[in-house]
Amino acid sequence: MTQEALTPDAPLLNVRRLLFIGTGSASSVDLPGWLGWLRATHPDLETQVVLTRSAERFVTLQAVTGITGRVALRDSWPDDPTVSVRHVELAEWAEAMVVHPATLAFTARFAQGLADSPALLAVQCTRAPVGLAPALPPGGADSHAYRMHAAALEARPNVVVLPPVPGHSQTTGRMDSWAPGMLPDLLTRLERCRTALAETETETATAARARSER
Repeated sequence: MTQEALTPDAPLLNVRRLLFIGTGSASSVDLPGWLGWLRATHPDLETQVVLTRSAERFVTLQAVTGITGRVALRDSWPDDPTVSVRHVELAEWAEAMVVHPATLAFTARFAQGLADSPALLAVQCTRAPVGLAPALPPGGADSHAYRMHAAALEARPNVVVLPPVPGHSQTTGRMDSWAPGMLPDLLTRLERCRTALAETETETATAARARSER
């Protein structure tokens, strides 16, 4: 990540607790930089990181734990018996969620309603705003599968999808890959979504009160 990418203006984000999910794109190597930027620009924000197993090929749990000050979690079900349920705890704790980067596999599973990991189950069940920043291989952004899944997610009132940007492919050596959009841009869209959801909730509550008073 360039120094310019680390120092963009900080967008408004009116939440106190953010669930940050990283998936198995090579762009996950930028997670420590973005998390450091997030902590510097939003010092009162609590950030809980969850990494998929494939994300751990590019960034470690220990690295992001040291930056956020919260123990980062692996996106897997605990092996030992436990009285707590991780996906419920995550969904209830978070006031907003981001998936940055979001692989095509994660995006597709999310769009299809699958919930085979704690992170997926949390994003499926939450009422909080969820922002995705897809990272795709060459041809991915133009594929029927991605366009179909992105449209399905954008139809959900609490989900925003930040379009990927052209990136350098480590395989082809060309600018034909797709990198996740900038985190500040995703947070800006996430805040707009949060505001719209809050306004809708207020309008619904007001209408319900008016009906009850008739």
